[in-house]
Amino acid sequence: MSDNKKELFEYVDSNNNDQQIEISKEDFEIVNKGARIHDVKFKSKPTTFLKDAFRRFRKNKSSVAGGIILGILLLGAIILPVALPSDIDSPHLDEQFLEPKLFPSGTGFRDGTKKYTDFKIAYDTVNETPGGFSKEAVLDDTLELMETEINTVNDYAYGGYVNFYNSVSTTSTTSMKSYPIEFNFENDYSLHVEFGKEPTSTTTMLGGYSVTFSYLDGEEQKDFLIRDFSNDYSDLDVNLTDLAIAAGLEEKAYSNCSVSFNLDYESGIVSQLLVKECTVESSNSEEQATLDEVFFDDANKMVRTARSTNGVDNIGYWTSTGNKGVYKSTLVRCNFVYDTYVAKFGHVNQIISQNTLNNYIQNGWMSYDVNVGVESFKILDENKCPITKVYSQTYDSRLGTVSLNCEVLKYRYLGYDEMPIYLLGTDKYGKDLLHSIFAGLRTSLLLGFGTAAVCITFGIIWGSISGYFGGNIDIVMERFTDILSGIPWIVIMTLCILHLGNNFGTFILALCLTGWIGVSSLTRSQFYRFKGREYVLAARTLGASDFRLIFKHILPNSIGTLVTSCVLIIPSVIFNEATISYLNLGLQGLPSLGVTLSENQQFINSYPYLIIWPSVIVALMMISFNLFGNGLRDAFNPSLKGSD
Repeated sequence: MSDNKKELFEYVDSNNNDQQIEISKEDFEIVNKGARIHDVKFKSKPTTFLKDAFRRFRKNKSSVAGGIILGILLLGAIILPVALPSDIDSPHLDEQFLEPKLFPSGTGFRDGTKKYTDFKIAYDTVNETPGGFSKEAVLDDTLELMETEINTVNDYAYGGYVNFYNSVSTTSTTSMKSYPIEFNFENDYSLHVEFGKEPTSTTTMLGGYSVTFSYLDGEEQKDFLIRDFSNDYSDLDVNLTDLAIAAGLEEKAYSNCSVSFNLDYESGIVSQLLVKECTVESSNSEEQATLDEVFFDDANKMVRTARSTNGVDNIGYWTSTGNKGVYKSTLVRCNFVYDTYVAKFGHVNQIISQNTLNNYIQNGWMSYDVNVGVESFKILDENKCPITKVYSQTYDSRLGTVSLNCEVLKYRYLGYDEMPIYLLGTDKYGKDLLHSIFAGLRTSLLLGFGTAAVCITFGIIWGSISGYFGGNIDIVMERFTDILSGIPWIVIMTLCILHLGNNFGTFILALCLTGWIGVSSLTRSQFYRFKGREYVLAARTLGASDFRLIFKHILPNSIGTLVTSCVLIIPSVIFNEATISYLNLGLQGLPSLGVTLSENQQFINSYPYLIIWPSVIVALMMISFNLFGNGLRDAFNPSLKGSD
């Protein structure tokens, strides 16, 4: 083409039509005329595979979060069992079932208190406290009371009617008789009885009855009627002295005297007699205390009085040839908030031995003279002395020592300078749950990491050989794996424990016997995937050994997939240990999460925190390991190198 001459060019366009165009030299321009073209230095910094993997891992926020949580749990498992002062090697029964406490009691959240609702707890009206609970530990402004009627005997109920009844098969008169005592008819006695007017149900009826007074005249037991058989259920008020004289008794003392109610029977019918109270008053005030014990104005108290103590009949017990129960007694129920720490560590009654007493005296906390007794007690150090009151002193002539019945501040008696606080509460052995959980986590993690190290190493080697060489080697190795995987792991675990004991080494052995199979299978499939790739064939062509091909070219490309599975071995081991613990085959002599969950699962309704906190730790571990493993999988995947 000449400098100024234009030439005509023909071409075919996209629609298959012939086109023409004229071009000349002036239509072209050299862009880099005179410029020097050469290689330039990279402006970005060079990186390694690990640096690139770490960069990709950091960009996965969920994996980073999982890693941070795992780091916190790992540090807690290392530091807390050493740093916490509580002892979990031996039981502390004085500190059982303390609620989690972080804030002062009364704040309503993690304050060491337990709420009792739905009016399930009986109220002790005598001691003015919920039945069986420490009055000091009840938060006063939370106490709510509700009266109810019950038809059963209860230690905290009062009043009601004594329900004395016979059975359908009864064929003779039944009786209910008071404890026998002495009556001196030189005194004046009056008897008061109040009856129930309606039967307890539609299937029973109020029967005919009589009231009899019995006495011993010489060697002969005699009696006279106070009220003859009738269906009169009006109140009975009589003068026993006048009746006795009218019956021919002399004005003197008679022994073995008692009052009895005799219930008639009707064939095929349950008859009953309801007695609200039966009291006797004497003109001799010295006798009144005994009469008040024998007779009753509290039906519930009368019925629940035991027949005998140490073989001797109790004075308030009434014998009965029929059945005896309670009807419509009053039971007060309550709702309240209970400070478990004050209940365990507050003021309690305690027997103090002389050795303990001498120790307190030598420490300068108190002074006491056993020769003088209770009056000599004096507190010298109010901030140290466990004893706050001394009620009585007992001398043991056999040992030649004394003991004191005292009121003590329990936390000082147990050796604490101040009331302890347990952030997650205590279990049935009084052990700090926080300490137990992280000591168990340490054991579980050691078990998990140890098992994972063995399973991953052996599984990768086994799977690499099987997948790389293939053929008959692969067939033989896979058949062995199939046979071993067909045995349930729990059977292997149980057999190992029964023969070798449930110790740490046995658990690792049992878990490793089949734990490597999953890693081996995954490794084998990855080798079948990558061993035919071009870069592997090229390396083999260049003379690379089998060892180099496996560990330099194939395995690094498989590592991303293997990482997730390998990481999850650790929580899987912990779950397996927890499972075997439910069969009472858990680790012995070492705390673990499985043992903790196993021991506390029976308290899931009454003390749910004993299950919740270990379960939360296990759940966090599982989720965190999963997220962490996913992040590692993406980070170590060579195909993603350099990607964002």
